[in-house]
Amino acid sequence: MAKTAFVTGATGFVGLNLVETLLDRGWDVIAMHRASSELGVLARFSRVQRVIGDVTDARSIKQAMPRGVDCVFHVAGNTSLWTRTHVEQLKVNVRGTRHVARAALEAGARRFVHTSSVVAYGLHSGTITEETPTRGSAVAINYIRSKALAEREVRKAISAGLPAVILNPAHLIGAYDTSGWARLFRLVKQGRLPAVPPGGGSFCHARAAAEAMVAAAERGRLGHNYLLGGAQASYVGLVKAIAQALGIKRRAVAMPPAVLTGYALVEEWIAPMFGREPDVTRDAVSLLSHNLYCDSRKAQRELGYTPVSLERMVADCCEWMRQARLL
Repeated sequence: MAKTAFVTGATGFVGLNLVETLLDRGWDVIAMHRASSELGVLARFSRVQRVIGDVTDARSIKQAMPRGVDCVFHVAGNTSLWTRTHVEQLKVNVRGTRHVARAALEAGARRFVHTSSVVAYGLHSGTITEETPTRGSAVAINYIRSKALAEREVRKAISAGLPAVILNPAHLIGAYDTSGWARLFRLVKQGRLPAVPPGGGSFCHARAAAEAMVAAAERGRLGHNYLLGGAQASYVGLVKAIAQALGIKRRAVAMPPAVLTGYALVEEWIAPMFGREPDVTRDAVSLLSHNLYCDSRKAQRELGYTPVSLERMVADCCEWMRQARLL
């Protein structure tokens, strides 16, 4: 008999990759979404059962989640790096994770896979491994703090008996992205990227991350974290790879954080006047001015995770964006 998955954040970038992967692997999928969610892409998966719920509303989750489900995949999250979203981000990432974990515990879910982020470990100078001390809750950047605090909620539920596994993807690139690194593709295409921060990081193909999530549900060690990275690049190198995939020439320059922070401050002030989010924010500059590299060998060894080259993941994202007429 097919296993049943309950997926939060099913209409988002990572959630859609996960839903597609689960269906390919023969799982039955129950996809939770908010009443206001855009269902255009999710609706294409005819075998998916859609239910309405909101991670910030504990009652709605309990009503939507079936008892004894094989795995709850908690993917919903707010990844914004804009100060205007701080309050909502904490509600979604921290309180929302608490609600979903408690609901899964009460429903007797057989497995719980939490999609966190490499940033939950905080900002370190070396390469992050699963043994690196977790200090994200002490970082001033709200997104990092919220992801670390969300993991703390999962740990509390594990102590209460929740059979959970935590995945920490690095920077995610791939199909179905409209608001993550896909924004960088559009900025490069439009020539609106005068400079980038001087940092770099590990990058993870969204489809490979989704396959690791399914593997975590099937054979991940309970209570363990798994880092998902692979491709290593500076942000200057990423811009060059994007330009090459787009078939255009763009000069990428790393600029000192202090200069970019001033530019971000102006963007944060001006962008709302034109009804858009800033192209760059102070928190984004702060985060991307650090190096954020991670070691994926544990996930490769235990989950069969297969890292993908930067060129391939950029090409896949570019192809999808063209098909979706986002370029």
